[in-house]
Amino acid sequence: MINNKKIIVVLPAYNAAKTLQKTFEEIPFEVVDDVIITDDFSKDNTITIAKNLGINHILSHNRNKGYGANQKTCYKKALELNADIIVMLHPDYQYTPKLIPAMCTLVANNLYDVVLGSRILSKGALQGGMPLYKYVSNRVLTFIQNVLMNQKISEYHTGYRCFDARLLQKIDFENNSDDFVFDNEILAQCCFLKARIGEISCPAKYFEEASSINFLRSVTYGLGVVRVAVSYLLQKTRLGSFSLFKNL
Repeated sequence: MINNKKIIVVLPAYNAAKTLQKTFEEIPFEVVDDVIITDDFSKDNTITIAKNLGINHILSHNRNKGYGANQKTCYKKALELNADIIVMLHPDYQYTPKLIPAMCTLVANNLYDVVLGSRILSKGALQGGMPLYKYVSNRVLTFIQNVLMNQKISEYHTGYRCFDARLLQKIDFENNSDDFVFDNEILAQCCFLKARIGEISCPAKYFEEASSINFLRSVTYGLGVVRVAVSYLLQKTRLGSFSLFKNL
């Protein structure tokens, strides 16, 4: 705990057998109270490794539902366990768990409602091996979103996020996409609620075992990101109405 806040780390996993142990062993349990892993019908022995590590809450899908659906299961369980702060960390060891205390401290001290681990602040992305085309597309999409959504966020596409649980309780994330654009949708919903969003510089590692989507799925994701940003603008200006921002 930090400031008597219950901290739960959620691990949305898919074929994470080669990296799960390294990720789990770096989690700072001096502040983290519990861990949840959701396996999205992996083809490897992710669940076996999770059991061997002694993870308390191991959830599994009976079919591959998608990255967004995986997060939904994680967040729902964390809220059921009465988490005060929820950290979403990829178990592919691309992001270092060592930043969890810093991210959670910012939320626990009521400075921010959301803290993002940004690969773009400093030179973490390129130094860590992010492919140039992904870096360029990241910067272009982030620029478009900042303009359309009137924000100043360095990166909308990080998979390392720390939430005040009270904020997630205000968002109907169950109706968001089951695919990768879920990340973008939930961040747009946070912006719509005028949540206080902070960022911390995060080094990132790109290697063979780290998860990555292919070029075609990257294009699909990029189009989804633009759709979310345009929907946000139209909703804010009352020129349109979208289910993504319903009841917010």
